[in-house]
Amino acid sequence: MYITITPQKLGNNYSQSSADFVGYLEKENQGLEQHDMEHFFNQYGDEISAEEVVKEIDGNTAKLKKKEPKFYSITVSPSKYELRKLQNNSQDLKTYTRELMKDYVASFNREINGRPITIDDIKYYAKIEHQRTFKGTDKQIKENQPFATKILQLKTDIRNIQEGRAEGNIKKMKKEIAKLERQAPHQQNGKRIVQGMRKDGNQSHIHIIVSRKDASNSVSLSPGSKHKASEVEMHGKNVKRGFDRDKFFEKTEKTFDKTFGYKRNFAETYKARKDFVKNPKLYFAALMKLPANERALAFKMMTKTGLPIVPSIPVSQAQMALRVFKRLRRGAEVAIKSSSIGI
Repeated sequence: MYITITPQKLGNNYSQSSADFVGYLEKENQGLEQHDMEHFFNQYGDEISAEEVVKEIDGNTAKLKKKEPKFYSITVSPSKYELRKLQNNSQDLKTYTRELMKDYVASFNREINGRPITIDDIKYYAKIEHQRTFKGTDKQIKENQPFATKILQLKTDIRNIQEGRAEGNIKKMKKEIAKLERQAPHQQNGKRIVQGMRKDGNQSHIHIIVSRKDASNSVSLSPGSKHKASEVEMHGKNVKRGFDRDKFFEKTEKTFDKTFGYKRNFAETYKARKDFVKNPKLYFAALMKLPANERALAFKMMTKTGLPIVPSIPVSQAQMALRVFKRLRRGAEVAIKSSSIGI
């Protein structure tokens, strides 16, 4: 499970309207019949229109400045292993979203009028998507780029020859292009992976837009708060503040496991991924203590999710393996930080 929480920022200021983001989330509905579309929903309503989402989010920004987020985007991306446990992707993910948002609320160390925050105190809208495309930041695109550059240059050379601006052997150049297409390290269905290409397999995930202000448009609730969970004295009173991101990420895993009867492997846990970056010795020790079958599955999962792994080395060679692991760790930090750790 990979979850990100991000404010919608444009340059030095934040988006003043949710319209562009909502429009982006409507892209999968283009060309579909009404009954095939995925609609926005919230805790109690289904088939909410994009226009209503924009109206409600944009109208709930009282006293927020240009340099303050108006809303946050939460993206929830279950792994292929987690998605396999679902009976109905859309309906099950909708059910999970409504439970997950209860975890979101419970992670605030805040009170409204002297009582804990409840699900009815927040304003959010969510949407299920089933497709993903390769982006320029993806490993596959980056590692294919040298081949893409050479192919583009050859195609430019061919065009120049065809239009009389240069001379050369077009047939030979086309053969070279075909060779480069085959040699590119990342392929999908026999074709070089390029930016914008749809990813194969089950790509279902959840996008959530949650207002910075509470449902009454009077209290600011920021999951981006630098304060984890603390109290501060204001005007002679102790005031609770902060959002516990660790608590939120851990609770969302437990909620998924409970809701769908999912048995989570060590490598899939938020704590394990965090230890991978923060305390590799602890991570490595825990990994080596797993039963053989669970350890094997952990290595397999790490490979499939693109994280570097330690070779399957006997425990007696643990020190050697740890040195290898430390070298690999640096390459994983970017992947970890861009997934479920951080904001």
